[in-house]
Amino acid sequence: MARIIDCEQGSSEWLQCRIGKVTASELSNIVTPEFSARKGDMVKSYMCEKLAEQWFGRPLPQFSTWETEQGKLREDDAWKWLALTQSLKVSRVGFVEHESGRFGASPDGLIGEDGGLEIKCPQLKNHFRYLMDGEVPKDYLAQVHGSLYATGRKWWKFISYYPGAPALVFTVNRDEAIIAKIDAALSAFYAQYNAAMQTLKGQDR
Repeated sequence: MARIIDCEQGSSEWLQCRIGKVTASELSNIVTPEFSARKGDMVKSYMCEKLAEQWFGRPLPQFSTWETEQGKLREDDAWKWLALTQSLKVSRVGFVEHESGRFGASPDGLIGEDGGLEIKCPQLKNHFRYLMDGEVPKDYLAQVHGSLYATGRKWWKFISYYPGAPALVFTVNRDEAIIAKIDAALSAFYAQYNAAMQTLKGQDR
């Protein structure tokens, strides 16, 4: 059963929850948009980040871009729009840890007993690209399905919002075939991760 940790996203407690764990927002580091396990430098780089976090017991410094900061500012508008236009019972949560303890997600909200929510506030040109495509962008598929995996929920609502433009609202249903692929990719990742940690501990003598 998933464990909900009541904390503020971005707080020191929230950062501590993520140490040494793969998270939904970072899942694309180890799986492709088709949910095959990745190989190569991307996986190695991400594994080194997680190993360093666990070794020192603290998160690595995070660097924010101007686009990221602007997206955060638009989130307040997105929540106001959500309250006015969508009849959803949303609970804000900090971190949801998968029952295995090796994976987690930071959803924008949990909806009722079965759903979840992810809101994105992209650059305007990207928002219109998402509208034209009419589906969840490939860049976010791993995060959405990873959130379903972490929480055990049945569906997830993805929203792309930009003030003054139409919103993209899309519901993604749980897909057990994808859940199985995520689980397999995580097992392969952690087999390498645990072996690497043992090697590091052997060198620290």
